[in-house]
Parts: sequence; C-alpha cells; structure tokens
Amino acid sequence: ADLREIVFVIQSQSNSFHVSRAERQRADLLQQTQSLTQVPPVPPMPLRVAHTYFCFLSLSLLFGKNSSWLVFLEEETNVKVTKLLQALRKFDRRKEWFLGKPLHDEESTIIHHYAFAENPSIFKYPDFSAAWALSIPLLDRSDEPLKSDFTIDLKHEVALYIWENGQGPRLTAVPELCTEPEHSPTAQHCATTLSSPAPLCGEPVKKEDIFVAVKTCKKFHTERVPVVKKTWEREAFLLEYYSDHTDPSIPTIDLGVPNTERGHCGKTFAILERYVSDAVPKTRWLLVVDDDTLISLPRLQMLLSCYDPSEPVCLGERYGYGLGQGGYSYITGGGGMVFSRAAVVRLLASDCKCYRDDAPDDMVLGMCLNALGLPVTHSSLFHQARPDDYSRDFLAHQVPISFHKHWNIDPVAVFNRWLKDESRSTSPRGLNKSTKEEL
Repeated sequence: ADLREIVFVIQSQSNSFHVSRAERQRADLLQQTQSLTQVPPVPPMPLRVAHTYFCFLSLSLLFGKNSSWLVFLEEETNVKVTKLLQALRKFDRRKEWFLGKPLHDEESTIIHHYAFAENPSIFKYPDFSAAWALSIPLLDRSDEPLKSDFTIDLKHEVALYIWENGQGPRLTAVPELCTEPEHSPTAQHCATTLSSPAPLCGEPVKKEDIFVAVKTCKKFHTERVPVVKKTWEREAFLLEYYSDHTDPSIPTIDLGVPNTERGHCGKTFAILERYVSDAVPKTRWLLVVDDDTLISLPRLQMLLSCYDPSEPVCLGERYGYGLGQGGYSYITGGGGMVFSRAAVVRLLASDCKCYRDDAPDDMVLGMCLNALGLPVTHSSLFHQARPDDYSRDFLAHQVPISFHKHWNIDPVAVFNRWLKDESRSTSPRGLNKSTKEEL
C-alpha cells in the first residue's frame, strides 16, 4: 500500500463539537502523511456517513481508480499511518476485501433483527471505533439500496450488505486495528487506538442544569418506578414522573394525556410544553426517559460538557427510518433523549405535532427535526436495549451512559454492574480517572 492509494473517510456529525474533532483528526493525518512522503497528499475529506447508507458505486466514481483503499475512521480513533500501511500491504489490493476488528453476538438479539438465530456468533461485523477498510474493487460490486426500512446498528447492517447473502466477502480480521487505549502497553502493535480521554471537555454540567422527565403509567407505579428510585433517581436535582394517574406517594403528574399501549407522542409533546412553561425551573437541558430506562446521570453530565446548549442539540442513540429513500434519523426513546432548551424551543415554534397521541414519539420528533433541518446527534454510550443485546467486545471499551428494558434481567443488578461508579461521591467531580478517560 502507498499513501496515494488510501482515502481516509472521517465519520463525523454536523454538531460543532463533532466537526471540531473531525478537523483535529484531519490535521493529524495530514501531519503524519507529510512527514512520510515528499508528495503532497490529497487532504482527507470528512464525510458524514455515520448512520446513513451509502452507495458503493457512487463512492467508487467519486474516488476513481487511482485509489486502492477506503479507510473509515471515527473521530476518537487515533491512527499510526506507518503501521496502517504495513497492515494493508498484507492484502492484494486487486481483490475484494472488507477489513476490520471483528465483533460478534453471543446470542440472537433484537437490535440485529435476531439474525443468525441458530448460531449468532458465526457472523462477524466491524467495530467502527477500531477503523475499518474496503478495497476499491469491492465498491464496484453493487449499487443496490439496503432493503431494511430501519437503521438500528449500522456496523452490523453494513456487514450484512457487503456479505450479500454469501455472494460478497465476510469481514477479515486485522490484528493491527485495535480499540486499546492510546498509551496502553498492549497497544504497541496497533495501527489504531482510542483517544484517552475522548472526550473530556472540562467541568461536568451541573445537575441543576438538567431537568429529568420520566414517562410512566399507573400499571408500572409499583413495578418500574421503584427501580428508578433504588438506582439513579437520587442523582437528579430536578425530576418529575409523568403518568396517566396522579399518585402523591411517588409523586406523579397527570398531564391530561391518556396512557397508550404503543407510542407516547401526546405525552412527550405535553412534557416539552411543560418544560418551557413557568411550571418548572428553567434549565439548559431536558432528559426524557422511560420508566424502564437505566441511566447514569453523572456520566451524562460529563458528556454534556462537550455540547453547547445554545445550539439546537438532540442527543442519544440514533436510529434511522427509510434513510435509503430520503427518510430521517431519530433518537430512540428507550436509551434516553437529551434536548437543549434551544432545540425544544425550535421544535415547539414549528407546526410539527403528533398525528395521534399513540404515535411513536421518538420517530415523530425525528420527522420534525428533519423538516426543520436540525441535526440528530448520535452517541454510542446510549443503549436502547439491555447489555446482553450488545457484543461484549463492543461494551468492553465503553463506560456506558444508559441501557433500556427490564426483560429477563435484574435491573438493579444491571445498574450496579454497568452504570454505578463506586469510587465517586454524589458529585460527578468524584468520578474516577478511568471513567473520565472513557467518557
């Protein structure tokens, strides 16, 4: 592999924090390439491909036949260009290659549509944090759009798309593509590592600046609400429970919206209206969660220090609907939806409304944001499902912020294992060093 044969694709997002990280990564790549060759490199282009489906044929036409490899990087991925070149030289660039650090499922999972249910570990998909690569001949294979309406886990869906029911290549493991911390002694052989810290943007947001809205209903007052109270409620400074029934013992607030079995659009929009009213204290951030969401508020406070609340920020685990046909992205509600006050004001000032009270609130909000041209910002630290629904190796380099659902688990035990920081005080300033570095 020659430097002139590699195109780096930086997977970024349009929020100002993410753009600045992508630009720093671009600068680092340029500095490394200029030190390795006297030929001026073509500047890498930060393409925003995170959680969108891309057409391989279009990429092939864009980059032409002078390149041999596309290397996809996330913003927090550190690259040692020399070692990456050495790793790519092992592969015949004239053949179809799909390279990365493999992940696999321990059991069939809803986030992957229960694919390979009989033996889910047989199918490998790339850990985007370690970087992944495609040879240019592979791009000529197909320009067919993905058939699925929903985008849930892009890395798994990209691997399925490339595999093409056995017609295309499976993922090939590259040991040099790593998710080890940047300065770890075990990362000596690695071409890619993870930033440490990544990101840490100063003092955590004060808990007084986050208003927490918990959606519940009467039938879960004795089942799910006690879990919230046993686990993460104590970390909230401003929190209200919204239900279809007033219960002073919790207490809950009845917003006058009947409970619905499926979507909760009417309730969520009533929460947004209440948030900007005089009924609650004015804060910079709104967090909307379900009553079976498990979340670490101190870790959220750390993450929010990286975002500007004067911008319309909508943050969480991003899903997509109909993205190959001009659809939209949305923050999936179970993992927690975070909105800056600026975003809520923009939403309510528009004509966007629920078409029914039982419409899916997260998807309706996604449609509204798309119509307004407001970005949806993805963080892999939010999780719509349970820890068991994710690859162990994927979670191994995370300090997660949230999980969702109590199905077949002990939710208090899950919170204590994955989301509770034993070494800190009730203040997020007490988070230990390893937690800060991972966040």
